[in-house]
Amino acid sequence: MSNEKPILHSFYRSSCSWRVRTCLNWKGIDYEYCPVDLPEGAQKKEEYSEINPYKLVPTLKIDGNVLSQSIAILEYLEETRPEKPLLPKDPYKRALVRSLVQAIAGDIQPLQSIKALQYIESTGGNKNEFAIYCITRGFEGVEKQLAKTSNKYCVDDEVTLADVCLLPQVYKANRFGIDMTKFPLIQRIANDLSELDAFKKAHPQNQIDCPAEEKK
Repeated sequence: MSNEKPILHSFYRSSCSWRVRTCLNWKGIDYEYCPVDLPEGAQKKEEYSEINPYKLVPTLKIDGNVLSQSIAILEYLEETRPEKPLLPKDPYKRALVRSLVQAIAGDIQPLQSIKALQYIESTGGNKNEFAIYCITRGFEGVEKQLAKTSNKYCVDDEVTLADVCLLPQVYKANRFGIDMTKFPLIQRIANDLSELDAFKKAHPQNQIDCPAEEKK
């Protein structure tokens, strides 16, 4: 592995970026934060698209490699930096973690991403109603799974990749005004995660590109 400090191309409010920030913090990996202004379309510029052909965040430069797609990055960090693991040793529990990760990162988040909501709005739809519907429907399934898998965190008592994905999605749910009393397990776990240093440090309000008015 290279001794060069990793560089994370990130947007403060991006759920995908937040996941990677949390993982880097959790594993104690020092990195350079490079903001990408999504509302201004910085991700679409040629300079950025050359390193990330998907024109999305995050992008992580690490070990002489350039990685995109947050879940692939999380898996890479888990495999190359196994200290402070975010996947259980037990195969069944690992599958449970990955199931929750997929439910959030694959089923919920993409439907209420900036790109998706901009399209909904451009076709005359109500983007907020659509986002609320998608998150609420997804959280209904997550809440039921957590009833079977959770203890202190999403899967038993250890922080996992499922938790890394959960907190950013709860933040988005709150931004859209979703009534989280309907999801007591999700909310309770999110509250506990919010007290952990790695999660605090990764919060959007603590990023250099977070506007001053949002840090209040």
